[in-house]
Amino acid sequence: MKDLTANEIRNIWIYFFKERGHNVEESASLIPNNDKTLLWINAGVAPLKKYFDGTVIPKNPRIVNAQKCIRTNDIDNVGKTARHHTFFEMLGNFSIGDYFKDEIIPWAFEIMTSDKYFGFDKDRLYMTIYPTDEETKKAWMDLGVDESHIIKSKHNFWEIGSGPCGPDTEIYYDRGIEYGDVDVSVMKDDIENDRFVEFWNIVFSQYNSKPELKRSEYPELPSKNIDTGLGFERLVCLIQDVETNFETDLFMPLLNQLGEFTGIPYTGQMSYKVIVDHVRTVVFAVSDGAVLSNEGRGYVLRRLLRRAVKHGKQLGITEAFLYKMVDTVITTMGSFYSYLKDHRDLTIKVIKIEENKFLETLVQGEKILEDLIKNNKTKIISGEKAFTLYDTYGYPLELTVEIAENEGLTVDKEGFKTEMEKQKERARSARKNVISMNNQNEEYINFKEQSKFTGYSTLNGNTKVLKSFTEGVVLENTPFYAESGGQIGDKGIIQKGNKEYNVLDVQKLPNGQFIHFIENNDLEDGDLVEARVDEDTRLLIMDNHSATHLMFAALREIIGSHVSQQGSQVTNENLRFDFNNYDNLTDELLLEIEEKVNQKISDNIEIDISEKTIEEAKALGAIAEFGEKYSDKVRVIDMNYTIDLCGGTHVHNTGVIKKFAIASIESKGSGIYRIVGHANKSIENIRNQFVGFHKEMDKLMVKVDKLLLEAKENDIDINFSFVRNEEIIGSYQDIINKRLEFAKLQEDVRKFEKEYKELVKIKVFKNVDDFLKLAEDGKIIIRTENIDKDSLKPLADRLLEKLGKGFVFIANVSSNKVTFIAKSNVEIHAGNIAKAAAIVTGGNGGGRPDMAQAGGRDTTKVDEALLKVKELTK
Repeated sequence: MKDLTANEIRNIWIYFFKERGHNVEESASLIPNNDKTLLWINAGVAPLKKYFDGTVIPKNPRIVNAQKCIRTNDIDNVGKTARHHTFFEMLGNFSIGDYFKDEIIPWAFEIMTSDKYFGFDKDRLYMTIYPTDEETKKAWMDLGVDESHIIKSKHNFWEIGSGPCGPDTEIYYDRGIEYGDVDVSVMKDDIENDRFVEFWNIVFSQYNSKPELKRSEYPELPSKNIDTGLGFERLVCLIQDVETNFETDLFMPLLNQLGEFTGIPYTGQMSYKVIVDHVRTVVFAVSDGAVLSNEGRGYVLRRLLRRAVKHGKQLGITEAFLYKMVDTVITTMGSFYSYLKDHRDLTIKVIKIEENKFLETLVQGEKILEDLIKNNKTKIISGEKAFTLYDTYGYPLELTVEIAENEGLTVDKEGFKTEMEKQKERARSARKNVISMNNQNEEYINFKEQSKFTGYSTLNGNTKVLKSFTEGVVLENTPFYAESGGQIGDKGIIQKGNKEYNVLDVQKLPNGQFIHFIENNDLEDGDLVEARVDEDTRLLIMDNHSATHLMFAALREIIGSHVSQQGSQVTNENLRFDFNNYDNLTDELLLEIEEKVNQKISDNIEIDISEKTIEEAKALGAIAEFGEKYSDKVRVIDMNYTIDLCGGTHVHNTGVIKKFAIASIESKGSGIYRIVGHANKSIENIRNQFVGFHKEMDKLMVKVDKLLLEAKENDIDINFSFVRNEEIIGSYQDIINKRLEFAKLQEDVRKFEKEYKELVKIKVFKNVDDFLKLAEDGKIIIRTENIDKDSLKPLADRLLEKLGKGFVFIANVSSNKVTFIAKSNVEIHAGNIAKAAAIVTGGNGGGRPDMAQAGGRDTTKVDEALLKVKELTK
């Protein structure tokens, strides 16, 4: 076999099929495009489905690719086996109705056995075929494959439900008896083993599967296809003749680097394998635009990264280290995937942030988990406890299970699921009560008659009811916008004769019509009505929507081109925009973004709204809305500063918006941030951000008022003045100013409180001589009122110091409570006396023989307590 690097192997594959007329299809992003059935691209054929199902006709029916993939369904096997990975590459060659068995089988044999290509020993190759596929068997034998190396197996038929299917042939390599004393039956029975390694599957897609027929009765497809998949890491492992995929040059640079971190060379340790596998996955996914979060693919990435960190801790690595491996991944893979270099800095940044965040939560979570294991008599960690670790400390269930199992405990996974469902139900209950579209699916789906939206050019019109449902109506022509693309539905009036119906919401039905939700609906099909959109509400929505587009463009210009929309909502009250970034935005950046938007507003830019083909729009550089799918004709909003695809309603000139202000920014999870803003008249709503500040300010002023009252009662001369600022300029600067105002009030109150306490001490110590006059037989037992608790001990110290030898007892009444302080340097036990007094007043306490403090709740019995003290100290 030839001595080849991984990059050489990949290039040989592509060159071989390119030489035979194949078009090289660039590896698609790991994030599926317009395919909600997939979380990740998980097979070489996945991004080519559009060709196989006829949606798109390829310019060349012959295609070759090296497709990056992610699969995490068997994550627990990574590191335990020789060939399991979460990130891997699939080499493929495809024929869309072009060549078939007569071409692909000889080609497969040539690229495998020719010294010009991979140079496998043909005597160590085995092929499995479907039992009735004599044509494929003959083709292999004609190339010189011994009949004993062709294994018939019922498993060699590719079929998923109805549709294209067919037999397949798999190619195996015999690694020798040192990898297991097994025979060829393992291939027939499709049993995983380390000796006979399957690395290439060629599917002959030639039949149309029909559930009601036997396989032998399936009709042939008019256009036959070839779909092949070759595991790249497996191929490299076989050609480089190493024990597992991890010892190839795809992984060894990472494993060696990890050995430098730990000081222990790699010798097959599972944790090493897990770490290098997972870091490759995270680097590629983040470079492809994925963001770590708490749901969907973001949760998968977070789980992988945290799992790698946890294995790092097991190896003794206590600080962030995965981000240091990014450059090694790029060095290893960057010659083919050159875009990795372009995303290097951002990839390092996001991984480092996530690592450090998880290391913090690990410390907290691990301590709690250790306590749970240490104090566990049942050997079971409840689902409730596991959920608390997950929900409060970000501690993944998988890690809890792994650590618990290592300690001989189990985790109640069903209980965990129950707690998760409870949380979801709480979240559902917290949402506003809206009419569920799902409850009416059947009725809505069966309604096909189309209506027309007229609301781009008018806000009212005469029309008729096409269909009346219990909860609302569909109009033949409607100026009401239905919630879509983040913009809420319009509100307004539908009027029949003298009767008005308030439109509460407008939503899209499955077939595209707009349903207007109204209360007490008694309208009937065919009724003639007038539809009137609430103009004030719609205009504010348009202001906020156009401002959203300007802000998104400003974010891309100021923060970076990596910023992409992750969700939005536009209402008459505000705009809300979610976007990805790897750092929180500073006040300075937010003000700069706000200023840029206001600059574009003051430029009075005429907004051009047109309809174009999707190709024309893309050629203009138009940016699509998050999560939206578009037909061949799209609506293009050209603001000169930004060109976007959008079906929402917009102003005709940016100057109409008048002004824009950012109200808040918050993190929604690692890498996702949410900005709330306001445009035009809705800027007044920025005051909503002050509510929390004002509540805290009110609390501080209650504290000040209480101290001022005490000062007055104690004849202490002190003042405090504060007037809350109620003015706004309509800018994020208002938020900054309010924050500074609150911080200043906090500091002023702190200083005021400190000054007041000092004045109290001064006054108290002025009275020392008066208190000394009350001494009897070396004892001072007194009652005081409203002395600050911080002054009581110093007062007792001063009195005892003046006495020389003796006993001091103070009962201070304040805020309907009594505090007792006892000091002694004679044979009277201060702790016992203080405790006795506290018991009289319904409290408790005590202390040392020389110093004690206690308290009581019943201030009506303070004098009785003092008599008790005098009695005990006679």
